[in-house]
Amino acid sequence: MDKFLQIAPHSLAIVLSRVGDEEEDSPEVAGEEKPQHHHTGYEIFADFKAENMQHFWNKKVTDAISETFFLGWIDEHVLLIQGKEDHLEVLREGWTRRALKPPRGFEIKYLGTLAVGKGSQERIKQHFTAPGKFQRTSR
Repeated sequence: MDKFLQIAPHSLAIVLSRVGDEEEDSPEVAGEEKPQHHHTGYEIFADFKAENMQHFWNKKVTDAISETFFLGWIDEHVLLIQGKEDHLEVLREGWTRRALKPPRGFEIKYLGTLAVGKGSQERIKQHFTAPGKFQRTSR
C-alpha cells in the first residue's frame, strides 16, 4: 500500500488544458477574438480569479475565490491554489455543479491535491474527473 504525503496543506490542484490550440493555424474569422496567451502562472491565476469573481448569484463561490492565493504553476498545466479548507470545499462543490469557470483560453480537466509518495514522485490525486463524477482518492 502506497502512502502519500500532501505537500501543500489546504491546497487545490486545478489541472487545465488549453483550448483552441489546433485552431491557431487556421485563418481568423473576422471579428473573432484570439484566445488570450498568458505568460506566467500568476497571470493564469489572476484570470481564473477574475472569471470566478463574477458569481454575483453565488456569494459562496465569490467569497471563496477572493480568499484563495496563488501557490504555484506546474508543468504548464497545473494551477496550485491555497486557502482555507472551507473555501476549497466550496470550489470543489462549484466544480461539481459546473459553476467554476476556467481562466480564458483553458478548460478545467479535473481538481485534486498534490502529494508525494515513494521515490519522491509528485502526483496529483484526483478528486473529480468531470463535473458530477466523484473518483476515490484512496489506494
